[in-house]
Amino acid sequence: MRVAFSRLVPHCMGMLAVFCFAIPVQAADLIVSAASSLSNAFRDLAPAFEAANPGSRVSFNFAASDTLLVQIANGAPVDVLASADEQVMERAVAAKLLQPDSKRDFIGNSMVLITPSDSARPLHSLPDLLHGRIKRVALGRPASVPAGRYAQAALQAAGIWNQIEAKAVYAQNVRQCMDYVARGEVDAGFVYGSDATLMRDRVKVAFIVKTPGPVRYPIAIVAGSANTPLAKGFIDLVLSPAGQAVLIRHGFTPQ
Repeated sequence: MRVAFSRLVPHCMGMLAVFCFAIPVQAADLIVSAASSLSNAFRDLAPAFEAANPGSRVSFNFAASDTLLVQIANGAPVDVLASADEQVMERAVAAKLLQPDSKRDFIGNSMVLITPSDSARPLHSLPDLLHGRIKRVALGRPASVPAGRYAQAALQAAGIWNQIEAKAVYAQNVRQCMDYVARGEVDAGFVYGSDATLMRDRVKVAFIVKTPGPVRYPIAIVAGSANTPLAKGFIDLVLSPAGQAVLIRHGFTPQ
């Protein structure tokens, strides 16, 4: 079943251009749409999955979780959805875009504040972002990027969201946010702990951000998948000790 885009995510009209994509599909292809922050870890899992399923191939589509959901709602041929937050999965369940009872939480993460590696501005807590020397702060757009929602919730809990919103430079996904910091285009940025490990030579972690709720990643089989057994096999791999070890090696945290 597919639902009208306007009913699912009415605030995302500006992203329509990214929905018209095509992924080559072969008989034994498994298509996994996953949050951008999972790209390195999931690519590392692909060889093990393909070795366990001879003749199969896993193809990945990485983007902000909200973008992936709207692609699916608009008919994109996807077998597995892995999101960076529960909100996206709750909307997918409400829209009947997932196979019943297939959703599983599979890994956690942390939210951190990063600065350029050569930054001399000491930041130890969220209120430090109020200092006049901090002009630009990067974060995912909360309306469409889970990492942005986690950051907004933390800033709201600290009572400084309105002030930081005035300094915000919004990114389309968490990797773009990290790029802004690495290039020195902003003074600080909110990213996942797993992402911060990818550019240790260009960014540094100022501190771990306390979020009101845990950062959890759910995964599920998409309704109408033509490869349900393969989709279940991929989810089983992600949940297995070997799959968890790969994710933790990439900076994710056990549930």
